[in-house]
Amino acid sequence: QVQLVESGGGLVQAGGSLRLSCAASGSISSIAAMGWYRQAPGAQRELVARIFSGGTTNYADSVKGRFTISRDNAKNTVFLQMNSLIPEDTAVYYCRLTMTSMRTYWGQGTQVTVSS
Repeated sequence: QVQLVESGGGLVQAGGSLRLSCAASGSISSIAAMGWYRQAPGAQRELVARIFSGGTTNYADSVKGRFTISRDNAKNTVFLQMNSLIPEDTAVYYCRLTMTSMRTYWGQGTQVTVSS
C-alpha cells in the first residue's frame, strides 16, 4: 500500500505564495510521475502540474509562470511552489502518484483559499 501525505495549504491573500508538499511512503516500487491536481467547488478535478521520473514537467496554462513543481527523489516527495496567487486558484489540491505499472494513488487533499 502507498500513502500520500499532503501539507502546506491554507488561506492567503491575492498576490501571496504557498508551498505544498506531498510525501509518499509505503510499497513504492518505481514511480513514473507525481503531480498536483485541484478541484474547485462545482468543477471537475484538473491537472495543475506534474513531474515525470526523468524530470520533464507539465503545467496547466492557467498556472504557467506562477507555479513551479519540483521533486526530492530520495524522499519521494513532490513540492508545488505557488506564487502570485489569485482567487481563481482557490480549490482543494490533491497529490497524485503514478507507478510505472500505471497504478495511481491519491492524497487526501489540502485546501487552498485565496482571498481578494
